[in-house]
Amino acid sequence: MNPYVLQFDEIDGDSLPDAGGKGANLGELTNAGFPVPPGFCVTTGSYRAFVETSTEMKGFFVQLNELTLDSLDQIRAVGERIRNHLRSLPIPSGVRAAITSAWRKKGTEGAYAVRSSATAEDLPTASFAGQQETYLNVLGEEDLMEAVRNCWASLFTDRAIVYRLKNGFDHRDVYVSVVVQQMVFPEVSGILFTADPISGHRSTVSIDAGFGLGEAFVSGMVSADLYQVRSGQIVKKQIAEKKKAIYGLPGGGTEIRGLPREQWKQQALPDETILELARLGKRIEQHYGKEQDIEWGWGDGQLWILQSRPITTLYPIPDEVRDSEKLRVLFSFGHQQMMTEAMKPMALSIWRTVFPFGKERAESESRVLLPAGGRLFIDPTEVLYIKPVRRIMPRLLMGIDEGIARGVMEVIQRERFQQEARPRKDLRKQVGQRVKPIAVNVIKNLMCRDTSGAVEKCHRIMEEWVARSEEQLAGVTGAARIRLIRQNAGSLMMKLFTQMLPYPLSGVIAYKGIQDFTRRWLGENGDVHRLNRSLSGNVTSEMGLALGDLADQARKFPEVTEYLKMARNGTFYEGLSQVRGGEEFRIYLERFMDRYGMRCPGEIDISRTRWRESPQALAAAILGHIRNVEPGAHRLNFDRGRAEAEEAARRIVEEIRRRKSRWHARWMARLIRVFRDVMGVREHPKYILVRHLDLWKRGILEEAETLAARGILEEKNDVFHLTLDELAAILDERFPEDVRELIGKRKRDYVRNQTLSPPRVMTHEGEIMRGVKREMEIPEDSLLGTPVSAGVVEGVARVVMDPAQANLQPGDILIAPFTDPGWTPLFHSAQALVMEVGGLMTHGAVVAREYGIPAVVGVDGATRHIKDGQCLRIDGTQGIVTVLSEEE
Repeated sequence: MNPYVLQFDEIDGDSLPDAGGKGANLGELTNAGFPVPPGFCVTTGSYRAFVETSTEMKGFFVQLNELTLDSLDQIRAVGERIRNHLRSLPIPSGVRAAITSAWRKKGTEGAYAVRSSATAEDLPTASFAGQQETYLNVLGEEDLMEAVRNCWASLFTDRAIVYRLKNGFDHRDVYVSVVVQQMVFPEVSGILFTADPISGHRSTVSIDAGFGLGEAFVSGMVSADLYQVRSGQIVKKQIAEKKKAIYGLPGGGTEIRGLPREQWKQQALPDETILELARLGKRIEQHYGKEQDIEWGWGDGQLWILQSRPITTLYPIPDEVRDSEKLRVLFSFGHQQMMTEAMKPMALSIWRTVFPFGKERAESESRVLLPAGGRLFIDPTEVLYIKPVRRIMPRLLMGIDEGIARGVMEVIQRERFQQEARPRKDLRKQVGQRVKPIAVNVIKNLMCRDTSGAVEKCHRIMEEWVARSEEQLAGVTGAARIRLIRQNAGSLMMKLFTQMLPYPLSGVIAYKGIQDFTRRWLGENGDVHRLNRSLSGNVTSEMGLALGDLADQARKFPEVTEYLKMARNGTFYEGLSQVRGGEEFRIYLERFMDRYGMRCPGEIDISRTRWRESPQALAAAILGHIRNVEPGAHRLNFDRGRAEAEEAARRIVEEIRRRKSRWHARWMARLIRVFRDVMGVREHPKYILVRHLDLWKRGILEEAETLAARGILEEKNDVFHLTLDELAAILDERFPEDVRELIGKRKRDYVRNQTLSPPRVMTHEGEIMRGVKREMEIPEDSLLGTPVSAGVVEGVARVVMDPAQANLQPGDILIAPFTDPGWTPLFHSAQALVMEVGGLMTHGAVVAREYGIPAVVGVDGATRHIKDGQCLRIDGTQGIVTVLSEEE
């Protein structure tokens, strides 16, 4: 085998180190029998031999390693110096001879396409087309050598350098091969995606087509026709106006030509060829086992495949439903839980075990809570086959996230879904058995039960469950402990559903009734939103108050507050003991940690660092409270909120008595009393789960420490890249795989998953369902979301991605991707809230209403569209966010 040149038939998918991504794919396609124009690859060995002739590249690599993504001017300057240097170097004689020999065998009279093929492009996880250069219609030996040299130099274009920086590739470890391929001069060319790159629909082939060479529309010079094929039928044609095209010149190179007017709106590719091309694309996808982005050309009745690379922008589909013959709908668990970031396998495994539906045994992992892209998706398809559920579920989902509700509604209204909606005979009975006791308790709560003790009852249940779980897991080690954790997790949620869910559900229904009846009886409900203020028993609100108390203790000791500005986790308590007042403050801090130390932002992910593990994470919240809130003001505000709610309730009831009757007033008073009694326990179920997550985490990490000591794990936190079953098998010494190798792969997957943006709703075919948004007139420079807490304010935007890094000033408007209880400390400083996800009953909405600040949620892309420091108007009554001025 020639170390400098490889023919396509000598290359396959494993030839990446020698032929780069593009070359390896072309060799693979050639050997699989697909119609690829013949050619050869100038190997990465040739590039290395070329670079080794330079005495300056070592210094250039040092300069490259010092670059950062924000140093664009330096990137541009260093890249240009390297390219100019490489273009000045002669090609080594041995390399030149090998290229010339291969070229002569292919034919010296023909034209060639010369393309760079880097080892860091066209990869399954990092497909970045066009990093380097392409030269078309290359004629003659000297032009060929010049094109090869320019391809080598193009490894250091600005975009290629930035790509490697962004994706963590070492500049020294990326090499470039050069593809030399007989030139095809197609009548029509384009790009084919074997899945719709916009909607994600895996059964839709999407084809872009235009006259001449494909570079015309790849470069954006002209628009291309769009054809879509599904199930062997053309389902969409969008004919573009094509005034120009690129063609080859007889003497080499290309030119842009104007097209005759009759071709401008002419369909570029005949219908029969569209269908033939779609079939060919699906065959290539089947060969690779992954959706493909394919460059193609057509001329003289022949289709040619010029390149194929994986589509890496599609959100993955759960394996469990990918091959379903029926239309299935899935919605995001993370959007529901206010945590849309990727999670590691242990977190996914635990939640699938906790989830009470779709399981053979309590300790099994759910078949309707499915992992994809490091997130979880709920598959409610089977229960949506029941008509009453189809009516009720979208309404319930509206309270969680309007986008989810509308996406699910879009699927279930489709004719295909309606035709397939035949529930299993036993499903209605199963659903009835689960729902009936909850419904009975809700009715009793609303109609006749004394609900005044709901908070105390739920608190007692919570403490009993946590104590029982601690007792169950105490003194057990090894695989037995992990199996007990699995059993403990598997039984928890159903108890929460039956014993606690009726209380917050009663509160939701009561509040809905209050809204509807006041609107019907009074014609407006302006006071209703005040009923949400200062609900008693809400563990998250109590945590916020406790944090305020902690801040008031810290402010008594100036040296403590100064220390908190510089404290570090590893020495946090030792350093605290060294400052005046530190020991006194530590007593209050440890008391807070005993109650809330298991919480943190993103707390549903068991691998997240808890406040007790990172006390420094609380420092910003404590300092922010000291800076923005007067001593004791948090308690006064809470008491003021309670009084405001009581006064609002009195006014509503009195007005109904005056306008309607005593009976109407008594019914309204009943609903308000139930709402105020039970809505405070809304956060109890999650608090119980988080306390159990902390308990399970401690046990899992203790087992991980033993595995790390034995060298099975590199370090204990690697355990989060395993599932519960895998961890038990490893502890039992019956795990067949190389643990470190598996964890290494999972780590790479996790990094990749972090770059993905999860959809709210998708089908089993990968189609992302966005739903039809509500329509209303909104001002210019405004964003529309879901109104969840009434009121209108103006203020300065503070975009916060990490609450530990937040620096809110009094009156700022908090702009966040989502919030959970770990974000609660920021609500004391914010005068309004805007979130990308959420609904009426999600965490941020509930806390905003309790604090009496306007809130708009479900604002797509809020953290991207809104800039830090912009002046905004937040209308929490209509759900409108308006930019009033640019950054301060």
